[in-house]
Amino acid sequence: MSSLKRFLRLLPATLYVLLVFAFIFLPVVTLVLFSFQGSRLPIPPFDGPSLKWYGAVFSDRRLMAALNHSIWVGVLSSLLAVALAFLAAYALARVKLPLSNLWRWLITAPLSMSYLIIAMGLLITFNALGIAKSLVAIGIGHVVINLPLCFAIIFSQLGEQQARLERAARDLGASELSVMTLITLPLIWPALFAAFFLSFTLSWDEFIIAFLLSRFDVTLPVEIWSLLSSGLNPKTNAIGSVVFGVSIVLLILLETILLGRRRRT
Repeated sequence: MSSLKRFLRLLPATLYVLLVFAFIFLPVVTLVLFSFQGSRLPIPPFDGPSLKWYGAVFSDRRLMAALNHSIWVGVLSSLLAVALAFLAAYALARVKLPLSNLWRWLITAPLSMSYLIIAMGLLITFNALGIAKSLVAIGIGHVVINLPLCFAIIFSQLGEQQARLERAARDLGASELSVMTLITLPLIWPALFAAFFLSFTLSWDEFIIAFLLSRFDVTLPVEIWSLLSSGLNPKTNAIGSVVFGVSIVLLILLETILLGRRRRT
């Protein structure tokens, strides 16, 4: 009887959680399901499964070029964001600078800003400097939005324990380069990988900055928007599923890295 009462007490909360997850994931499930639809119209009844539209996606030169652009922009901008964030985090964590709290706030401030505001600011700045719209401009924009997140992740891992180990290594005669490569980086490598994967994930499906700062060479989200703006295209379901799949894989890798670190600690 007590188990029945407990079940009835937990039933409303359980149903509420299931409804929330259904509300969040139902559009994604629908997208993935109809990406295997054989006919051109993504409407019931389901006509599949078929890999027809996946084949059409991977044979589309424009989509493959945009996919290649997204990968390169994501990888290079994420590497640069992580490198700059590490240098800033290490400096603010190890050196007692005047107004250090203010510097940390200024670095992380873009996290609270709209991508639209950042994109418009970058567009005005690039126009004033004579920088043309290009993949390079998109990459700079992605560094701007991802560096604060990378900084927050890395700075949180540069605690006093690592600082004591670094001081001990210096007392034993280690050079600054040896301390950095043999002590600091190995201790915080999970944070570096987490920052990189999150940065790449955000760059991978970012649209607003890529749309405003691109001209002829575009990233995948911009190309998908172009397909949608020209009318209903069944290839958008397939390429959307690919984007979703890549994001899920990256998040699983990130969680695996962080879970491994928590188990070791």
